[in-house]
Amino acid sequence: MISFEDFKKLDMRIGKILSAEKIEGSDKLLKFEVDFGEEKRQIVSGIAEYFTPESVVGKEFPFVVNLEPRILRGVESSGMIMAVSVEGRPILLVPQEEVPPGSIVK
Repeated sequence: MISFEDFKKLDMRIGKILSAEKIEGSDKLLKFEVDFGEEKRQIVSGIAEYFTPESVVGKEFPFVVNLEPRILRGVESSGMIMAVSVEGRPILLVPQEEVPPGSIVK
């Protein structure tokens, strides 16, 4: 369990994926360039077994943007895409209507 105060520390925002590509040497990792309105970030996600780069480009998803950057297969990731896991398979969360990149998820 975490406290509500800890939960409030999460900064979740809608980002629009501008580009996506598989990371060489990995079957699981996709590298995204994500538009958050006032800034763009590079984010790496382990969803390549389930989604092609083409299937996510141009779409909006929620991301956690205040995680410490991590290096995955030599590539820096500055955030995390949010998904639901159903029987071990990720299902990406999609806003029901288009919203401006950088919109805060509450």
